[in-house]
Amino acid sequence: MVKHNISCGRYRFFEATRISRRQMIACLVFGISFFNFQLSTLKAQDTVRTLDEVMIQDVRVSNKAPLTTSTVSREELDDSRAAVSLPYQLETQTSVVASSENGTVGATSIRIRGVDASRINVNINGITLNDPESQSVFWANIPNMGGMAQSLQIQRGVGASTGGSPAFGAAINMQTLNAQNSAYGQADLGLGSWNTRQYSVSAGSGILKNGLSFDFAYSGLTSDGFLRGGQTDQQSFFGGISWYGKRTLVKLLTIIGHQNTGITWDGADSATLDADPRYNSAGEMDIDGNTFYYRNATDNYMQQHYQLYVSHLLGERWSVNAALNYTRGDGYDEYYKKNKKFSSFNMPFAGKSDFITRKIMANDSYTANLSARYTGEKSTLSLGVNALLFDGDHYGNVLWCRDTSIHLDAPFTDWYNYRGHKVDVTSYIKGTYDFNDRLNAYADLQFRMVDYTLNGRTDDWNVVTDDWNLFDDFTNHYRFFNPKAGVNYRINDNSRTYFVAGVMGREPTRSDIKDCYANGDTIKAEEMLDLELGYQIAHSRWAFSVNAYAMLYKDQLTPNGNISNAGYALMENVDKSYRLGIELEGGYRFCRLFRMDANLTLSDNKALNVTYSDFADGDSQLQAVTGNTPLALSPSVVGAAIATITPCKDAKLQLIGKYVGKQYADNTGRECYAIDPYFIVNMRASYTWHLKGTNELEAQLAVNNVLDHHYRLSAWVGDWFDDYTTPGTNYYYHSRGWLQQPGINFMGRVIYRF
Repeated sequence: MVKHNISCGRYRFFEATRISRRQMIACLVFGISFFNFQLSTLKAQDTVRTLDEVMIQDVRVSNKAPLTTSTVSREELDDSRAAVSLPYQLETQTSVVASSENGTVGATSIRIRGVDASRINVNINGITLNDPESQSVFWANIPNMGGMAQSLQIQRGVGASTGGSPAFGAAINMQTLNAQNSAYGQADLGLGSWNTRQYSVSAGSGILKNGLSFDFAYSGLTSDGFLRGGQTDQQSFFGGISWYGKRTLVKLLTIIGHQNTGITWDGADSATLDADPRYNSAGEMDIDGNTFYYRNATDNYMQQHYQLYVSHLLGERWSVNAALNYTRGDGYDEYYKKNKKFSSFNMPFAGKSDFITRKIMANDSYTANLSARYTGEKSTLSLGVNALLFDGDHYGNVLWCRDTSIHLDAPFTDWYNYRGHKVDVTSYIKGTYDFNDRLNAYADLQFRMVDYTLNGRTDDWNVVTDDWNLFDDFTNHYRFFNPKAGVNYRINDNSRTYFVAGVMGREPTRSDIKDCYANGDTIKAEEMLDLELGYQIAHSRWAFSVNAYAMLYKDQLTPNGNISNAGYALMENVDKSYRLGIELEGGYRFCRLFRMDANLTLSDNKALNVTYSDFADGDSQLQAVTGNTPLALSPSVVGAAIATITPCKDAKLQLIGKYVGKQYADNTGRECYAIDPYFIVNMRASYTWHLKGTNELEAQLAVNNVLDHHYRLSAWVGDWFDDYTTPGTNYYYHSRGWLQQPGINFMGRVIYRF
């Protein structure tokens, strides 16, 4: 998704490279054509499995490592495919909160332990998916990520070392589809609320006699969206060619995602949403007293990943991995600004007008990864280095202005034009050592060097220089040493306990740097000390785990409650803060027909010694307040429960409850900026018919928010003043916008496997 990223004339390239249905059909024919090959009779399926594991073992950890993890299998991902986007597929995981601007379609996001997406490392086979500048993953860019994954592992806390954007609160490690023993195919179609249509097809050749395997998946999603003007059209393609030798695995992968969505991040005040819950101001214009909507108020992006992996077993003890990745991103957003102050968009003119802006970006990212792993009788050792080079162009135009006195010549034909350049080199060494058959130790040392440069004129008006915000080889150098160490003790065959401590440092994002620089402020890198203590026990019918954590921060970057004019959360450094919590997970199978699974997170998330100004609405006096306040968007209670009923082998019914406690939109803890707790119940049902041979037909139905609970999430908050009553005297007010969440909605799917 293109929020706060910019440019102009390259949209023609973007449109030209859009995935066409003809191309998808060609890919399908290409994939199915390989089914004519005779399948391999390789006896070394264990070797194949080992080679697939070697490719991801540097970012995944086993239960011998003292890290807090959850693993989501392919079966679980398939069961939740009706959730449309990966954040909602994962919302029942411990400490996870998923949210959306537009009713589960379009722009969705995920927070883990209150930590936002820019501090969650998301990687595919060890290659980071996070944008190097925003450090976030915009899930709308590549829909159906869950459909491309064989499995994924969530590591809460600092996580194991890898390259790219650091895991500052969690990591999501995805493994793409593995080769199957035999040829396969699957097609599915889903229909749901808001005229939502979801469709996908996937196929694979299985492992052929020559060791080759071909796999691909295509997915599309169209929807009118919950909000007016929140339409979405998303497509993704995954293609993979793999070669399995006796000791070598080579994979060539491509992942392409395209999205065209309406702009939905503005939110609206409560009175407006009371009158029209689907109201969306994006593109709204007033012509001669009549309301119309600008049809091209859209957010567009195309992301292309090309990856090469080589894994080789050197012997019984050593293995090596090498990976290359190239990512290309192109996109733009176009917005109709209705009666807006020029100054609000950093333009040096007085007054207001209607005008149309287009912000465009184009970027290239190159990644190289090399690692080696040793597995001994009592120890494991991993060495790795990851290098990333990124170039991002940002530029934009004002396309039209109602005020005819404003001539759209320079600087508006070239409103802004700047480039970001980033070099990110990460090296690490990590391993485990078994003191005996019960006790083992874990250590992980990561060194990270980041150089980030900005050049050119941005879309910010610098309040200090009273001129365009200019970067002239503005370079920040960041150096981080991130050590982790812990111990794991196996109490018996069914239980273990562990402790780990880790330090993590992280640089600000591009928008953090740019926004603060324009206001004459400085932005700092943030640091965290993470302490985790856990206990796990598992038996044949039940399992339970408890984990206590303390995440202690210096200069943590947290949302200040407001957003930029392109939908980004504006951030601020908090000198000292912490997140303390306890995570409980459990499951019990009562009988073959019924089981229960649940998790609960209880936490205390505070910023220390925060000073802010408060007032009563309409008051002309400000009062300074200092105290320990709740961190923004960090609920103290998060829980989920799943009741699974399997009346027969081929049928499944699940009732899912999700509770998110009270939270605050900024770091002041003022009740006027509180977000009410909410509890939603979802239902999933499926039945599978076994057809001729191995063919299957499965029907799925998902009903979300069964209780039709109408709740709202925060879009933005802000303190403002006016001097209308008594000129020269300021009167202060609280202001906020909300994102209305939908009531009951559904998605039905039919899946044919062959």
